[in-house]
Amino acid sequence: MSTPPKKRTARLTPRPVAEWSPEMYDALAAFRSPSTDGVSSPSPKRRTSPGNNALGTFACYPELAKAYLTFNGHVLYGSSLPARMRELLVLRVAVLRRCEYEWAQHVVLADTAGISPQEIDWIVEGPDRPEWDELDRSLLRAADELVAEAEVGDATWAALARHLDEHQFMDLVFTVGAYEALAMAFRSFRVEPDSDLVPNLPVTTGAWDPPSEGNA
Repeated sequence: MSTPPKKRTARLTPRPVAEWSPEMYDALAAFRSPSTDGVSSPSPKRRTSPGNNALGTFACYPELAKAYLTFNGHVLYGSSLPARMRELLVLRVAVLRRCEYEWAQHVVLADTAGISPQEIDWIVEGPDRPEWDELDRSLLRAADELVAEAEVGDATWAALARHLDEHQFMDLVFTVGAYEALAMAFRSFRVEPDSDLVPNLPVTTGAWDPPSEGNA
C-alpha cells in the first residue's frame, strides 16, 4: 500500500505568476526558444504550467533563471539526443539523487517519449537489468558513472561509440550535468510538488523507496 508524500516546507517561496518580473518572462522565453524540429520536445499538451513551483522558485532570481533556463532549453528542446535517450538519463539522475520533484516531472515526459511503465521501473533498478539493450544499458551506466565519478568510463564510452556521434556524446554529458544541478537545487530549496505531479511522486507510486531521514 502506497503512502502519501511527506510534507516538507519550501525554503524559498515561489513567486506567483502575477509577481513575475519582465526579466523572468525573458528567462522563460530563452528557455523555450531553442526548440528546433520538435523531435526532442515534450508534447505541448503535457508541459507543466508556467506557474509551477519550479519556475516560481526560479522567479526569485531572474538573472540566474535566464542563464540556467537557456542551457536547460537546449537540453530539452535543441539537443541532438532523441527524447527517449534524454529521459532515460534524466530519470536515472533523479533516482540516484533521490529527487522526487525531478522524477515526477519526467515520468510524464518519459511517457510521451515512448518509455513504457515497465521500463520506468527498470530505470530504478539500473543498467544491470537484463532486459535493456546495449544502448539503453550504456546510457544508464554513463549516468551512474558521471554522478559517481564525474567521468564516463572507457568501457561505457566504447559501447556508446557504436551508437552516438560527437554531438550526442556532448549532449549526454551536459544532460546529466544539467539535471544533477537541478536535483541539487530542488532538494536544497525543498521545492514542493505541484498538485498535478503528486500522483507521480515515487513515495506515492512506490516507484522507489523514500530516502532515510538522514538524506531527506
